[in-house]
Amino acid sequence: MSRTAPADMFAVILAGGRGRRLLPYTQVIPKPLMPVGEMPILELLLRQLRAAGVRECALAVGYQAALLEAYVGDGARFGLRVRYSREEQPLGTAGPIALVPDLPDRFFVMNGDLLCDVNFAAMWRAHAESGAAATIGCTTRRQRLELGVLRVSPDGRLTGYDEKPTLDYTVSMGVYVFNRAMVALLPRGAPRDLPALALDALARGLSVRTFRHDGHWLDIGNHADYEEANRLFAQHPSLFLPPDAPG
Repeated sequence: MSRTAPADMFAVILAGGRGRRLLPYTQVIPKPLMPVGEMPILELLLRQLRAAGVRECALAVGYQAALLEAYVGDGARFGLRVRYSREEQPLGTAGPIALVPDLPDRFFVMNGDLLCDVNFAAMWRAHAESGAAATIGCTTRRQRLELGVLRVSPDGRLTGYDEKPTLDYTVSMGVYVFNRAMVALLPRGAPRDLPALALDALARGLSVRTFRHDGHWLDIGNHADYEEANRLFAQHPSLFLPPDAPG
């Protein structure tokens, strides 16, 4: 697929969380530096962004910031310019964005623990063409409910019975494109999460769109997903490591 994109693409990568669900690993290593294959998952993401056309990133760091800064450095070995923004106290998933100086008019926001094959350039274009203030990357997840689900009428009569149904949900992938109008909704230095920010934007009449991705997507937020990410990468490394990535 084509990944051609404008030269002004910029990304804010959220890399400051403590990764408590991956303990004990994250006692000694920040979650974005957890290896998938032989490479930290953050490096895979940086190489994908570079291949998609991003030239500059800001890493929003907090927990074990010095390790992240030492590994990534100025980003030159990935073909990127990387700068840093530090949170001194936990600010949630959206709060750190307000601390990043000199944000452009349009920029990516994404978690630093993603294994995906999203076409970032296509998402950027879709957002720009939509005129929205924010675009949320989404995908479908299927969840089997290990219970019998009753369908009941308002007067208490049984109208149907679904034994252990499988339900489809549209879920956020932790990948966004924001305009600066979204930053104006964030109180500087105060905690705020991304779902609350999206709802705040809607309440103020801003347009929030979605970009559907039907390919591979995982984060490594828990042990099961981390093991699955390593299995998936071992089977299909070329999906996640662009052949034209620097290095």
